[in-house]
Order: sequence, then C-alpha cells, then structure tokens
Amino acid sequence: MAPKHHPTPLSGGDRKALAKELGRSRAMTTILAGQAAEARAKGEALIRQADKLLCESFNERLWADGGPIDPSPTIDQAINGGYAWLEIECSRCKARREVDLAALRHPSSTFVHDLASRLRCSKCAKAGRRPSATLLQLAPRSRQARPET
Repeated sequence: MAPKHHPTPLSGGDRKALAKELGRSRAMTTILAGQAAEARAKGEALIRQADKLLCESFNERLWADGGPIDPSPTIDQAINGGYAWLEIECSRCKARREVDLAALRHPSSTFVHDLASRLRCSKCAKAGRRPSATLLQLAPRSRQARPET
C-alpha cells in the first residue's frame, strides 16, 4: 500500500502543526504495535495454559471412567499443552507403548479419543490380528530412555 500523501500547507504554522501531528501518529503506531504484540503473547500463553488444563482434565476423566472420553483434546491442543505423547495398551496382548502425537499421519484436528480405534498393536499385527488399542493417558514426554547422540 502506498503511503498516504498529505499536501503541505502554505503557511509556516500549519506546516509545523502538520509535522507535529504526523510525528505523533508515527509514535502512536509504534506504541500500538508493541501493545498488540504483548497482548498476542499473553493470549498465546493463556491458550497454552488452557490446552494443558484440558489435557490434564482428559487424563483424570480417562483414569476415573476407564475408557475413551468424548470430548477430548485434539492432537494440536495436546501438543500445544505440552502433552505430545499418548500411552496406549493393546486390548489383546496388553503390551504398552507410547505414540508420538507429532509423528502421526492423522490431521492435527483429530480428537485424541478417535485414535483409539485407529491405532493398532504391531506385535499382534504380525500374528495376523488387528485389535484396537486402549488409551491410558496423555504424557508430557516419553518414559523410554532415548540414546544420546
């Protein structure tokens, strides 16, 4: 967008007043842009906190009720809240494993409780069976030790 053209007044007093108002306007622009950035940062922190509380609430309801709970956080909300891992258990062989939510090929708007029917046990799949997984909880990080590189 092209800058707005302000015709320069002929009198000296009007030219000074216009220059003063343009200076105030530019200063106010800088102040308002800073306030907008600060408000955006506060808003993002509040959204992160809300996503974290939603994940903690989901974990508590999952523990208390014992099954997939609707509604649940989306994959994006879980990752934003700091819970990027999903602990699951095979309903047949009871093998536990952790799934990295960021590495899933599902859309990020998928609800976590919808993943229960889509995740399968790799051990049972080799045996020709495809039992669904049972959700245990959302976890902030993997409990498995990673090799240092």
